[in-house]
Amino acid sequence: MKGIILFGHGSRSPEYVQPFNRTRDLVAARQPGVPVELGFLELTQPSLEEAIERLAAQGVQTVKVVPIFFAPGKHVLKDLPERIGNAMDRFPALEFDIATCVGEVDAVIEAMASHAIEA
Repeated sequence: MKGIILFGHGSRSPEYVQPFNRTRDLVAARQPGVPVELGFLELTQPSLEEAIERLAAQGVQTVKVVPIFFAPGKHVLKDLPERIGNAMDRFPALEFDIATCVGEVDAVIEAMASHAIEA
């Protein structure tokens, strides 16, 4: 079984998580039967590690981690692989797949350009 984690930086602002919740709900609605979790690097719960634990407890075998970042900076290039490496040690039966950052996807760039023009 596959599971998905939407991975974000995190923030002290309670409003920060709202777009993540909306995205999670939309992904879950479009992928019935596929568990979708949120996981954050810092400042917001649940952590990436907690999200991985939740998916493992549900019997997930493959975890797709989707970085909700505009570009692959330090958090995606260094912090995320380190945390996935630690998770692989804890959960050797899990397979991990890290998707491209959402900000690099053409459809997302198009949507941001459209929003900038219409705003």
